[in-house]
Amino acid sequence: MIIYLCNLLNIEKEPIRILVTGAAGNIGYAIAPMIARGLMLGPDQPMILHLLDIEPASKSLEALKMELQDSAFPLLQGVIATTNVAEACKDVNIAILIGGFARKEGMERKDVMSKNVAIYKAQASALERYASEDCKVLVVANPANTNALIFKEFAPSIPEENITCLTRLDHNRAQARLAEKLGVPVSSVKKVIIWGNHSSTQYPDTNHATVSTKTGDRPVKELVADQNWLRNEFISEVQERGAAIISARKQSSALSAASAACDHIHDWFLGTPKGTWVSMGVCSDGSYGIPTGLVYSFPVICEKGSWKIVQGLSVDEFSREKMDDSARELAEEKALAYSSLSV
Repeated sequence: MIIYLCNLLNIEKEPIRILVTGAAGNIGYAIAPMIARGLMLGPDQPMILHLLDIEPASKSLEALKMELQDSAFPLLQGVIATTNVAEACKDVNIAILIGGFARKEGMERKDVMSKNVAIYKAQASALERYASEDCKVLVVANPANTNALIFKEFAPSIPEENITCLTRLDHNRAQARLAEKLGVPVSSVKKVIIWGNHSSTQYPDTNHATVSTKTGDRPVKELVADQNWLRNEFISEVQERGAAIISARKQSSALSAASAACDHIHDWFLGTPKGTWVSMGVCSDGSYGIPTGLVYSFPVICEKGSWKIVQGLSVDEFSREKMDDSARELAEEKALAYSSLSV
């Protein structure tokens, strides 16, 4: 809303304070220069970056600060690199939560969930206490949906509409795969949807997707002759893309995750393009039969710093089953997270 009003009134903008947790990691290293260059909030929005990581990563964190300073980004008005949570959260307007505990070989799901519950409880408490009262939160660290849910539980004064998780990476992957299949620019593919969890149960839905052509927008289902591909190979390729990158790179997605996080915040603050929507993990209000309270990926339209779920889309039997499968997994994750800590 601040950015929207400044644009409307054409006045010089105050710097936005942006927190990045887990900043010394691969995604942090990729996203920091993207933010500083203006890819997240536009080419005329100054910012101050707050970079947070754990003590063992302090030297890498300081090195990132030095590199950002040495890059002389015109929009970057300051860098705070710290291992102190309170200092990192002070007065921030945007929090991008990348830091989390990744599953290691031999670990049970419950063990991973327990560690992330503790991390997100602490971060929620700190942001609730120290952040700007209009702070908007994007959870990137996996399990992103459930980490966002836990964050919401422990930051009750932060409006639930200000707490989201990243499924834009899956959305971008779906768009890119369709563009590749059809031999068109990715920008011409619109209205794909990612329903559900940022996991292998997510449902990339092409039923409403269109492609811009010289004769107007045409449904993807008309342009892709192989409907079996749309219902099988396409879905599994999007669901398993992260695993494919880990297999090839021996590390998880970093550049694409950073780019997707920038896209998510950009559209949330500056608005989605006319005639389309994006996918965001948000707190369900019961739309499309998804249980209220779960953090679930929906198609949303953003305007003036707010989002709203797109309503009235048709859901066929195939889609209903896929959407419900992901909701069930999220309910199981929620129960597992709650069993790790009294809520």
